[in-house]
Amino acid sequence: MRRTTPTLALCLALTGAAACTASDTTPPSAPAGLTAQAGSATSVHVMWEAAAGSEGVTGYQVFEDGRLVRELPADKTMVDVTGLGPQTGYSFTVRARDAAGNRSEAGPPVRVTTPAAKAEDRQAPTAPPSVNARATGPRAALVSWTPASDDTGVTAYDVYQGGARIHTAGPGATETALTGLQPDTAYTFTVRARDGADNSSPDGPAADVTTPPDPGTGPDTAPAGFTATASPGAVTLGWTAPDTGRATSEYELYVNGRATTVIQFGAGAVPNGRAEYRLTATEPAGTVWAVKLRARLPDGNWGAFSVERSITLTG
Repeated sequence: MRRTTPTLALCLALTGAAACTASDTTPPSAPAGLTAQAGSATSVHVMWEAAAGSEGVTGYQVFEDGRLVRELPADKTMVDVTGLGPQTGYSFTVRARDAAGNRSEAGPPVRVTTPAAKAEDRQAPTAPPSVNARATGPRAALVSWTPASDDTGVTAYDVYQGGARIHTAGPGATETALTGLQPDTAYTFTVRARDGADNSSPDGPAADVTTPPDPGTGPDTAPAGFTATASPGAVTLGWTAPDTGRATSEYELYVNGRATTVIQFGAGAVPNGRAEYRLTATEPAGTVWAVKLRARLPDGNWGAFSVERSITLTG
């Protein structure tokens, strides 16, 4: 009490009672679920779970053997640490930081050893022959694949969603659990193999999965069976309308991660069940589009996204 009373009195005198707030000295919780996987002879992929009660967390700090190597914003829970040495052991920890500058304790360190360098290796691994995915809950999925091959050996498997790498698994893995997904959401996962020289394979076959809604959140709002087909100067989209309780006349189309247009069906033209829409494409042949869409719900909000399809425009 002797410490806080003078501070409070000074605050009242200078700024008024409304501006007085106690100093934040409580550190965030330590991030859990830390993993580290060597992606190549000179890089390690570090991942962790968001700190519990992470509303006040503003960033994360990644340490190697007590030395700060990366700082990241609060929405990032994975990072590639590069510039490492081959056949070398490393120890990683992560701390959360809040707006007041408080840092969490570091959780248990995770140790990893980089593989030997393959300086002249220019040959990428083959793509995983098959990829499968199934939802294991509203916010989780299990992705599995058959092993790829490489002349010097696969050192890691990278899982991609929407063109972004979201997870890395070890060389002997044939499946991995993904967490932090959104309920009632369609995802398309692909897997690439990587070798010790950081050569990546092409994508394996795409695996679609839709997470179930949380209890009480209602039916799936994502357009189902979404397809995209390129023809000279055009792209034809097809999908099945979600069951929203009434006919859906409005859809928002995304191309390469950006909202591009709103597709509207006029009175008397609203599709019942399967819908089709043809877009004019003026970009050069060979341009790659990643397309997905979502429906306007009866309450005025946008629903969940369809799966994302990648197409190459034709001349």
